[in-house]
Formats: sequence, C-alpha cells, structure tokens
Amino acid sequence: MKPRRISLYGLLIALAFVFSYIENMLTIPMWIPGIKLGLANVVVLAALYLLGGRCALFVSVVRVVLAGLSYGSVTMAIYSLAGCSLSFLIMVSLKQTGRFGMPGVSIAGGVAHNIGQIIVAAILLETTALTYYLPFLLVSGCVTGAAIGVAGAEIVKRAEGIVRSL
Repeated sequence: MKPRRISLYGLLIALAFVFSYIENMLTIPMWIPGIKLGLANVVVLAALYLLGGRCALFVSVVRVVLAGLSYGSVTMAIYSLAGCSLSFLIMVSLKQTGRFGMPGVSIAGGVAHNIGQIIVAAILLETTALTYYLPFLLVSGCVTGAAIGVAGAEIVKRAEGIVRSL
C-alpha cells in the first residue's frame, strides 16, 4: 500500500473517531434510549464510495474498537460491532446493485445498524422485550441515515478529485 493511502486511512480513522467522540458528548433529548446521530458514519460512507469496501470496513471496525476502549465499554463495543457489521454488509450490497443513491444506501445502513444492535441486545439480555424499541429505532435510522447520506454525497462530490490523485 502506498504511503499516501496509509496516511489517508489514518486520517479517516481519526476523523471517524473524533466524530464518534463528539457524538458521545452530545445529549439528544429523546425518550428512547440508544438513538444516536451516527456522525462517524459519514466518514465510513465516504470511504465506501471513494476508496471501496475494504477501506470502509477497516475504518468502521477500528473506529468502533477505539471508541469502545477509549470512552465506552466492552458491551458498547459489542453492540456497535454488531450494528456496524450488519450495516456494512447491507450498504456494500446495495451500493453494488447500482440501484440506490447514497442517501438510500445510508438509510438502509442506519436501519441495519439498529437491527443488528437489537439482535445482539436480545441475545445478551436473553429477552425479546427489546423489540419494542425497534419501530422507534427504525424511524431514527431512516431520518439520520438520510441526513448522513446527503452529507456523504456532498463530501464525495467534493473529494473525488483529491482521492483519485492518490
């Protein structure tokens, strides 16, 4: 791998980690626990479209592990890894079809992230009662996924030329 690519991966990881930290500091006044904006996902989405799936997966996993070790917990890291894994699989699959724009791919990723976290929580806590939260989380995933998708599309549009030169 070229040194410039390595530097770019490091920059993307750092940016995703900072966005994750900022999001962790924000308190969203919601009555449903677990709703987050997904700010770091704009970096993952941009990486997916600009550099491909391998880079996006690497950035996503490293960011989740760093966040879990830095200001989270092992449980938080497990939930996040489950969410980002399912989200990544769905986003890559939809992107490859070429039938969805970036906001659509991002919405599906946001919804999949929430579903992955609910599945893991239900397994770890040995209860299906958590599925009560799912409709609220799905709406949240759609709204935040759309916003992240629009922001990601703008970032990709502006950064394509720079990334091609690497």
